[in-house]
Amino acid sequence: MKIGIFDSGLGGLVITKAVINRLPQYDYVYLGDTKRVPYGNRSPETVYEFAKAAVNFLFQQDCLLVILACNTASALALRKIQQEFMPKNYPGRRILGVIIPTVEALGEQSRKVGILGTAGTVKAKIYNSEINKIYPNTKVISQAAPLLVPLIENNGLKWAGGILESYLEPLKKAGVDNIILGCTHYPILKTKIKKLAGKKIKINSQDEIVPEKLADYLRRHAEIAEKLSRRKRRLFLVTDKNTNFNEVAGQLFGKKIKFKLVNYKV
Repeated sequence: MKIGIFDSGLGGLVITKAVINRLPQYDYVYLGDTKRVPYGNRSPETVYEFAKAAVNFLFQQDCLLVILACNTASALALRKIQQEFMPKNYPGRRILGVIIPTVEALGEQSRKVGILGTAGTVKAKIYNSEINKIYPNTKVISQAAPLLVPLIENNGLKWAGGILESYLEPLKKAGVDNIILGCTHYPILKTKIKKLAGKKIKINSQDEIVPEKLADYLRRHAEIAEKLSRRKRRLFLVTDKNTNFNEVAGQLFGKKIKFKLVNYKV
């Protein structure tokens, strides 16, 4: 059985590359819902329906474990999928999000944390609640960045500088000591963000956090790890292809990928 990785678009390819580099022995299926990206401006009900359909499709592809590598879906749909959909339909399988592992990686030293995320993630305030559970003395300042995902998905990185600067300025003025990149698309902008944020602010990027957290999860859950196939097979699936598709995917994953176009009922 395989490890599935789902994202609302192509941004999860950054996480997928990092996970495969850390745990290359397993078989992986990546699914990008490029037909419906971005999720950040959708209602919670719509995000849940989209994410549930994608997760269901991945389980049909013989995935035992699915990583919801989409912060918006993790914020708005993960808990409901775990509590309502999984027990009835896939009781023996697992689904993991990216938000709690990212929060856990902050550490006790953080006193003022900035969240850079989609409008949906910021509005859900899940980072606020999870940070406050673990680090009750930490203040959280959130900044929605709705233009970044469309820029990335449409090969517009060259225009990101000024937009990034405007999004980061409120966080810098607030005096944050850490910034969480609360979208799996954002690691592609990590170098620019670090430069604009300055050396005093630590950038927490999920491509650096999720692979080690997954490795730790599999160490602690041998009953899951032993069922995973180890033939080093990779399958990349998307729901649509636009004119910039191959170039954007290559930038995010670091090399050319062969994609299969799929359709499933939402």
